[in-house]
Amino acid sequence: MRLKILDSGHGFGTKALFALIRAASRQEILDVIKLVKYRPDFYGNPMSKVTQEAMRGASPWSVGDRELMAAFIAKINQCEFCTKAHSAVVDLAYGNKKKASAILCDLESSGIDQTLRATLLMLGKLTREHVVNADDMRAVIAAGASFQQIEDALAVAFSFNIIGRLADSFGFSVPPPQAFDAGAKYLLSRGYR
Repeated sequence: MRLKILDSGHGFGTKALFALIRAASRQEILDVIKLVKYRPDFYGNPMSKVTQEAMRGASPWSVGDRELMAAFIAKINQCEFCTKAHSAVVDLAYGNKKKASAILCDLESSGIDQTLRATLLMLGKLTREHVVNADDMRAVIAAGASFQQIEDALAVAFSFNIIGRLADSFGFSVPPPQAFDAGAKYLLSRGYR
């Protein structure tokens, strides 16, 4: 069930901005943008800062790796919008249109390095079970992850477990592939601001 507040709960200035964006892009405004602009003081601005730091701040993980983490978490949460959105960014970041799909379909034989695979498995457990233990962390460290990589991966998990649940709660519409492609270009060039 879609919560309609994202379609009608914006002030005049935001509605004017949306009209300008629609005219310039010839695309509908994505629900994630509507969410960020609805109550920006409460959710949009603070969460944008957290997500920008997690996804584009200094990290030993590449942008593509962190976007893959977001897509993987979204897939586990069964959030179609987020899975497609972040898969499009992964494909663009890695320069391979089928990369995200291959990894998300078969993590074990997808050709990603052991450190990233172990980290994704840990994030998957955390997302499904809401807990990890010392053995889970030891497995990620044994696979070659640094403490900084683990901390950065957990920051990605924090952001996208929240965003994915909001996407499902608000009933985000799933736009056509060209909208995800346009969004991927924007996210790679500008990030989450």
